[in-house]
Amino acid sequence: MGEQSAAKIPLHERALDEFKELLVLTAYLYVCLGALMLQKTAVLQDAGISFDMWGIALVKSLLLAKFMLVGRALHIGQHRFRNEALIWPTLYQSVLTLLLLLVLDTAEELLVGLIHKRALVDSLAHVAGPTPLQVAASCLIMLLILIPYFAFQNLGEVLGGRTLVRLFLADRRTPVAPPGQI
Repeated sequence: MGEQSAAKIPLHERALDEFKELLVLTAYLYVCLGALMLQKTAVLQDAGISFDMWGIALVKSLLLAKFMLVGRALHIGQHRFRNEALIWPTLYQSVLTLLLLLVLDTAEELLVGLIHKRALVDSLAHVAGPTPLQVAASCLIMLLILIPYFAFQNLGEVLGGRTLVRLFLADRRTPVAPPGQI
């Protein structure tokens, strides 16, 4: 949707659309992060360590979703590679969003650490992990979570968002109108 047409939509409708998008994105991130939490819980449980952080995964998903929507509002990576094959804007937006999430998540953890009087190193360890290998693994996993999200989003821009959603959710016997005829 263009910026001019977005300006014509009443504020309450845009707010409702953004809230729905926040919920969907939060659910997507929660499923992805929840799968990782389940894996971590299983591994640590085998080692005799109790680990159960489902509430934190939900809060983290909500926070990351909000950060991603802030990135979209700032048009991060949305104009470069716009006319190229979909892989390029998808990868570009994924990498830029990963960097944005790292910056904003670091700022958030430093603020929380300051409030709780944690050492700087302890606060930074909460961002992606205490060791370089854990940081690299966390960044790679987050990138792998972002790529399908941006692929779906970019494909939706080409096909039309409603068409793409119907292709995924409607019975295949139901005809799908070409973009622009919805």
